[in-house]
Amino acid sequence: MKNIIALALVALAVSGCNTISGMGRDVQKVGQVITGAGGK
Repeated sequence: MKNIIALALVALAVSGCNTISGMGRDVQKVGQVITGAGGK
């Protein structure tokens, strides 16, 4: 059971690199929109 959980976490970490990178760009874009809206 522990092996399955460890394998799932490793697979998630490896496959999630691109997802996390994309999410970071999305969050950055939202921050830019909020900052722009506050300046008007």
